[in-house]
Amino acid sequence: MAQSTTRRTLHYYWQVTSKHKALFWGLIASTFLFVALLSYGNPYVMSLIVDRVSEGGVGPNEVFAAYGPYIVALIAINVFGQAASKLQDYTLYKLEIAAAYDLATMSFDALCNQSMSFHSNRFGGTLVSQTSKFMSAYQQLIETIMFPFLPVICSVIFTCAILAPRVPVYVAILMVLLAIYATVSYVMYKRILSLNEKAASAQNQLSGELSDSVANILAVKTYGREDYERGLFDAANREVVARDSKRMWASLTRGVITASITVVIMSVVAVFIAGGNAWYGITPGTLVMMFTYTYTVTNQFNFINNGLQRFNRAFGDASGMTATLDEPRLVADKPNAPDLRVREGAIDFKGIGFSYGEGGSKTTVFDGFDLHIPAGQRVGLVGLSGAGKTTLTKLLLRLSDIQQGSILIDGQNIADCTQQSLRRQIAYVPQESLLFHRSVAENIAYGKPGASMDEIRQAAAQANALEFIERLPQGFETQVGERGVKLSGGQRQRIAIARAILADCPVLVLDEATSALDSESESAVQDALATLMEGRTCIVVAHRLSTVASLDRIVVLDQGKVAEDGPHQALIEAAGEYANLWNRQTGAYLE
Repeated sequence: MAQSTTRRTLHYYWQVTSKHKALFWGLIASTFLFVALLSYGNPYVMSLIVDRVSEGGVGPNEVFAAYGPYIVALIAINVFGQAASKLQDYTLYKLEIAAAYDLATMSFDALCNQSMSFHSNRFGGTLVSQTSKFMSAYQQLIETIMFPFLPVICSVIFTCAILAPRVPVYVAILMVLLAIYATVSYVMYKRILSLNEKAASAQNQLSGELSDSVANILAVKTYGREDYERGLFDAANREVVARDSKRMWASLTRGVITASITVVIMSVVAVFIAGGNAWYGITPGTLVMMFTYTYTVTNQFNFINNGLQRFNRAFGDASGMTATLDEPRLVADKPNAPDLRVREGAIDFKGIGFSYGEGGSKTTVFDGFDLHIPAGQRVGLVGLSGAGKTTLTKLLLRLSDIQQGSILIDGQNIADCTQQSLRRQIAYVPQESLLFHRSVAENIAYGKPGASMDEIRQAAAQANALEFIERLPQGFETQVGERGVKLSGGQRQRIAIARAILADCPVLVLDEATSALDSESESAVQDALATLMEGRTCIVVAHRLSTVASLDRIVVLDQGKVAEDGPHQALIEAAGEYANLWNRQTGAYLE
């Protein structure tokens, strides 16, 4: 499973990297050039100088004549090596900046285009944490490749190319030892990879617990449950510590083993350096190169341990968002889907079948459900909780997709049209107002980007919100806080209604839209909504039957079926389920 997730992570990272191939290959080329010149060019020229010095016969006046070419070569190597180093820095920074933008966009699009069922089963804080880690893991991964790993490959190539013709036996022994080192490191890396994913999962769970507690801090405080929430957080925190500890010990064990192999390699070097001249006639310059190159390549291999640990952490951090990106979209547009064009607003539910499936269980909400709503008709949906009222509105908005049947608007199947074009034709006001941590004006104008201030004020006035908005510290520029926490429930709802008024859509859906208002505010907003409903197809979900009594038609739902259908007075006279509900709410039974 871990290896599969790693491959998928690399797939997404390569998608992004391939968009900036010039930067990527420029980074690789500059790294090779940097290592070749500074780590191998300098010692090579120095070995030539040592061999020339060992020959003797150079007087004080002959130094520049004898060593001038070597000096020029060293200067050139360092000039071009430093230039390659700066090119490496530039391409790395540019690639990371460009990739961060693409990864953020990829993650945002994946989250925004997922269904409501997906979001309902996940912590918002966890998804934010996964996105952040997914982006930072790419940076960690690319830096690990370019610093420990690519220089290791360069070191092996250059060491073999330069030393093999001179001391083939030594190079053969060195390569065998390095191969053992690399094999041990890789085997242990695979074992630790799953530990890193578990550690990252624990971190995400911790972030989710923190986010959940902070988002519901009012409930925590009003019920005196600080200790309970601290217990949940502490349990998640201890799980993080436990999994991090397992990862730490596995990494330390790998470090001890690889360090032991490094000691063996340096022992072999010491033997060859000491006896190389006597046994094989190796020149002093070559001995210097042998020590310098071996020390360089060994140091680079030492960094592999740290590099693999960073690899593990990066892939572990990225695993959460990788799984999210792999998650199938439960609601997706068909290829080349057209935009929905609403001319009148007639709505038809034909043979609707819909079930919720959670944890292997299945709950059927609709089975063969039919309902026709003529264009411009105002329809109320009532019934007991669980009857399917809100579910029906969510299916109309394609927040979930039906399993059977079709939903048509002006004869167009909404499943064949783009989701955005569908939702831009429907003004939706839910029971819980949906406000951003932005200004009042921005929240109202959300349904109509680019709306003028006069239009925003007019919509606020129609929603009976203008008076309280003007009393706020900065008026329309007041920041409402996360989810509108700085405002009362009634104020939040009136801003949401003002947004729907400004959106001016041909279809209007109100899901308990006035439930948070006091009686006086509700009366004022009902007048505004009555004006707003004129000429539009309206679906009003309500438990308070007074909200729908004046509508053209009332549909009573019972267990996903139409139990009654007609105007208010006719349903009262029918003395059925609607009449019973009405009598309970108006107190008729008490009389």
